[in-house]
Amino acid sequence: MKFQELKQLRSFIILWLTQSLSALGSSMTGFALIIVLYKSSGSALTTALLSVCSYAPYVLMSIFAGALSDRWDKKATMLVCDTFAAVCTVITLILLKAGSLEPWHLYVLNALNGLMNTVQQPASEVAATLLTPEKYYQKTSGMRSFSNSLVTILTPAIAAAVMSFWGVEAVIAIDLATFAAAFFALLLFIRIPEVPRKEDGGESVLAAAKSGLVWLKNNRTVLLLILFLAAINLIASVYDAALPAMLLSRSNGGETVLGAVNACVGLASLAGSIIVTFLPEPKNGRSRLRVICNTLLISMSTENFLLAFGRTPLVWCIGAVLGWIGIPIMNANMDVIFRSGIPPEMQGRVYSARNTLQFFTIPAGFFLGGLLVDKVFEPLIADLPTDSFIVNVFGSEKGSGAALLFFVIGIAGVAVCLVFRRLLLRPKD
Repeated sequence: MKFQELKQLRSFIILWLTQSLSALGSSMTGFALIIVLYKSSGSALTTALLSVCSYAPYVLMSIFAGALSDRWDKKATMLVCDTFAAVCTVITLILLKAGSLEPWHLYVLNALNGLMNTVQQPASEVAATLLTPEKYYQKTSGMRSFSNSLVTILTPAIAAAVMSFWGVEAVIAIDLATFAAAFFALLLFIRIPEVPRKEDGGESVLAAAKSGLVWLKNNRTVLLLILFLAAINLIASVYDAALPAMLLSRSNGGETVLGAVNACVGLASLAGSIIVTFLPEPKNGRSRLRVICNTLLISMSTENFLLAFGRTPLVWCIGAVLGWIGIPIMNANMDVIFRSGIPPEMQGRVYSARNTLQFFTIPAGFFLGGLLVDKVFEPLIADLPTDSFIVNVFGSEKGSGAALLFFVIGIAGVAVCLVFRRLLLRPKD
């Protein structure tokens, strides 16, 4: 990156680096708690409910949070929300040290964290836009994908190492330390410009929220993209719920294998982030749409089937690489379409309307995935004769039902991609 670019992106880079560090700490805590909860319960549904509680506030409150975010100071909003989330983490640590941490504690705390994220996320998105000149949108999107990928790579390795030597408490302590670094960097070194706002004449929060939905209704392509991602998120969250259940249960699986597959996801995403940073800009919006559709089709048609039919960690890792290497490229093109197409004064409420529509399928998918593993696919495999075709293909041990589920969601993912590709790329009248 040239010196002039560094100068223009100074505030964004500080925010990006420190928030990424904090995200690593939070991700390590989440990884550690999933392992602890699954080992104590043995239930995919019990573990999946952690994510259900985290994402449920997006469904219930996101559209109103965006309208409020457009009115509130972005920096203050981010600081308050991050502080509240840190308090929830401290409470988790206290309960853990006291030996009284129960699953319901985690559900409540995850819901409160999710609520804060619901308010913080649109403020953060707008802040990134305000700190970035438009000509750097694709580059900074690639940088954000890079850091997200690095978090995915480092999380299992660092969390597992820290847990093995010092326990879950040490993981949470690191999480709090990274929060402190991000908090003071934002407080002391970053000034977020004011958003130029039109006079709203005392517009109510409800009316402001409605205006985000109206904007989407009048912009068909953006709305279709959001609905496309909503369908993909449903499938992806079923995947997320089933993955620990399969990899932690199979005889050639375990914590190390789960960590290795997650690390491969991160490595693939990292490679994709590097690739997108140097890729030439697509010629037009239609070309960006084609990239989005094709990368998701490749992802859906590779990883799920390799997880379904594979019996070794190597095959599962290859699936993770093929499934995720194109995702940063998709995200970068999606990000450019959103940031360049939505006016800054509308971004908070439109992003929140997007969150409501795009993310409401995530808690549903986690719940559905856990339910399908525990109540449908694992019992189905257990009841089949050992010489049946399905058992021969997917296995008979615990975790084989989750493998069968991966086959089902692979078919569903390909179908969704083909339908929306046709809708998004059909010639205009």
